[in-house]
Amino acid sequence: MPLDHIRVSQQARDQLITLKRRTGIQHWNVLCRWALCRSLAEPAKPPTIKLTLDSNVEMSWRTFSGELGDVLWALLQMRCHDDGLPLDEETLANQFRLHLHRGIGYLVGDTRVTDVAGFASLGLEAGSPAA
Repeated sequence: MPLDHIRVSQQARDQLITLKRRTGIQHWNVLCRWALCRSLAEPAKPPTIKLTLDSNVEMSWRTFSGELGDVLWALLQMRCHDDGLPLDEETLANQFRLHLHRGIGYLVGDTRVTDVAGFASLGLEAGSPAA
């Protein structure tokens, strides 16, 4: 069962605002979906950190995932399985939050993400045969 509500830390909120400004993408959920996928694509596990979910950025799972809810949840489950983690609800929720926050950090720190074209190039690069 996916999370009911998703909330991010104040730092992640500030990073999302930066991404919104750079890319012109105005919806938190779109940026957060990209962030989750960016982190899931990283071979290393996200570091286990204590997250303080203290911002006013909050959305339902349905808003976050759109029509991709089942696919995104299955990808998270597969990743947890591949990382040797249990698939209980608490572990999945925690890993989701860790991946989401790491992915937001990756996107805001990527020097290619200076505009929407640079942002889109991340997806094109991942889909290319050389990637």
